[in-house]
Amino acid sequence: MPEFVREGRLFRVVSFDPSHRQLILRSDATLIDETDTRVEVYFGHVELMLLKPIYEEGLRIRRAGEAEFTELRGRHDLSAEDAAYTWLIDPAGRSFVVSGVPEWREAPCTFEEPSLFDYTHSWPPDFPLEAGTVG
Repeated sequence: MPEFVREGRLFRVVSFDPSHRQLILRSDATLIDETDTRVEVYFGHVELMLLKPIYEEGLRIRRAGEAEFTELRGRHDLSAEDAAYTWLIDPAGRSFVVSGVPEWREAPCTFEEPSLFDYTHSWPPDFPLEAGTVG
């Protein structure tokens, strides 16, 4: 999947583990946006990120284009090798993460249930789940 798009959902940063360089963004099911699934996006091997804590209009995750990366490179002292690992997050492209390939998972779950990226549980899970990668 070249892009991951989930418009009209509220996403928030729910986890960042600096020692393992892992970031998770989540959108829980709500009556406000009339959804019944949780969506989580995982970034591993995070090198750099510029994020807002909440994305009220949803996410559009895609690899930065050449012109976008050139602008980010000049502003944030990125190396040329970072071009393949720079992911724009929001629809306007103002937030970004330099990391490994993002993964996403979507499943019906309640707010209280563990993360869809909780590796202490068996895989594959015993509930319906959609999953993929970006790029």
